[in-house]
Amino acid sequence: MTERPTLIDHSARPAALSTADSVVALSGARLAYGDRVLWDGLDLDVRAGEFVAVLGPNGSGKTSLLRVLLGLQKLSAGTVRVAGATPGRGNRGLGYIPQQRALEPTLALRGRDLVGLGLDGHRWGIGFTGIRERRRQVDEALAAVGASGFADRPVGLLSGGEQQRLRVAQALISDPRVLLCDEPLLSLDLAHQSAVSALIDSRRHAAGTAVLFVTHEINPVLPLVDRVLYLVDGRFRVGTPTEVMTSRTLSDLYRTDVQVVRVGGQIHVVGAHSSICEDNPHHGEH
Repeated sequence: MTERPTLIDHSARPAALSTADSVVALSGARLAYGDRVLWDGLDLDVRAGEFVAVLGPNGSGKTSLLRVLLGLQKLSAGTVRVAGATPGRGNRGLGYIPQQRALEPTLALRGRDLVGLGLDGHRWGIGFTGIRERRRQVDEALAAVGASGFADRPVGLLSGGEQQRLRVAQALISDPRVLLCDEPLLSLDLAHQSAVSALIDSRRHAAGTAVLFVTHEINPVLPLVDRVLYLVDGRFRVGTPTEVMTSRTLSDLYRTDVQVVRVGGQIHVVGAHSSICEDNPHHGEH
């Protein structure tokens, strides 16, 4: 019989936060595939404008959490509400930035067309009266991410950083209350990591957009993070980076000796196995 994982501090939350203030609310949430429990008893309330980093090794359920919030995966138990509604494809309060993946060089879709899909990709046609307004919104979204200069170029010919700027614009054009980010900095160089992070941070401050940011490496966004949700083998911890990113907490989560070292404003995690090292990101998260 599979042992049920022990949960750690699943009730932690800021004292000033109440469920009524939340734009993301999970209560007693459980996600399991057969005998394999990704997480259980997860209570998480995220307020407007809050930046929550979701950390953990491969297979811990980070991307699965985003799938639950997107309405692509049902909880095994518990409740979830996002942007005032149950998760589903019709929830216009959600924006989503996927992992960076290279697009085919032969893809003829222009940058502005990709961004426009975030505005009306869910419906057929917009009518003649909506064409001018749609163009204005797309142009504003492109300008906001510094993508106007390559808006009419085929997306397959753009660099990874340029493509990711377009994905940010696509996610934000519908004015979402919640922005879900799945490893949006993966494969980007430091300059583009900084640029994309700054765009997301600027948006959440200007519009009060809540951000759930899945990542293997916290350092590029550490100055932006309000709280961390750390998932490990069915166990988890929620709290500020100072509370969660400690040797004691991560050793408890991983059930092995883990050392957290802070150098020059960065956090470095070193454990007995390289698979838990935040300096050595992994791919293929499920």
